[in-house]
Amino acid sequence: MRRRELLLGAGAATLASGCGYALQGRGITTDPTIKRIGVPLFKDRTGKLGLDTRVTAAVAGELLKRGRFTVLKDTSGVDAVVEGEIHTYNVLPVGFTGDAASAQASRYAITMVASVVYRKVGQKEPLWSNEAFSQRDEYDFGQNSQTFFDREDESMNRLSEAFARSLVAAMLEAF
Repeated sequence: MRRRELLLGAGAATLASGCGYALQGRGITTDPTIKRIGVPLFKDRTGKLGLDTRVTAAVAGELLKRGRFTVLKDTSGVDAVVEGEIHTYNVLPVGFTGDAASAQASRYAITMVASVVYRKVGQKEPLWSNEAFSQRDEYDFGQNSQTFFDREDESMNRLSEAFARSLVAAMLEAF
């Protein structure tokens, strides 16, 4: 009985170790000498009021959550810099109510596209960059038209947070 248990245990260990599945991400791949990151205000080419400050704050907050960086608003006295420029902010209807003759938009999608460069100070080549990093969020219009802008505002907050999470993961993790 004891020998049988040992053989089963060894067989299970062999199968588990040779299954061929592995996570692609290997954790943080950033240069370990980077301790202070500058995140200046993202440039906003869309004209959407407050979008630049929300996105910048979300990116800085996400970097702080990683627990290994000091994040500054300036580009001086830092080891690396994250610079971004928001190119696109679109709000488009994606869901409708009513028949074809009197259809009204009931659901909207917000899409934001930005170019982002993450570079170590003093190096010409960036550590990471993306010319068209995008994020999308959706929200329902609701029954009350007076809350439309409130819902867009809430969606813009969610969009900024999701953008920051995805961006920092792409910049720092080996995926």
